[in-house]
Amino acid sequence: MGNPVVHFDISVNDEAKAHAFYSEMFGWKLNHMPEMGYALVDPDAEGRGIMGGIGKAQDGQLAVNIYVEVDDVKTALDKAISLGGRLVQDVQEIPGMVILGMFADPEGNVIGLVGSQTPPAE
Repeated sequence: MGNPVVHFDISVNDEAKAHAFYSEMFGWKLNHMPEMGYALVDPDAEGRGIMGGIGKAQDGQLAVNIYVEVDDVKTALDKAISLGGRLVQDVQEIPGMVILGMFADPEGNVIGLVGSQTPPAE
């Protein structure tokens, strides 16, 4: 069985402007998390689509990223590197939310990985 895309991120420089744009453009519901500089996106599409997020760009670097669910993030990162990819972000845990990592494919496209298990809350 293949691994599904389960999340997307849109990085922006002006969060308020982007939140207003995407809410109006697509009817997305946003759950603002100001302490993280992030808003979770609910596509509000009757069970269709995937959840996502809109967050402040790191160092002004705009990007749209997808995240693929895997059984083990470290194992998947190692596999990506063995296939010619490069590590972008090593395994990171956001307590009680997600375990994630990122790699660039051989063409330079950045892909995120999320663990299939939610880490226990602290």
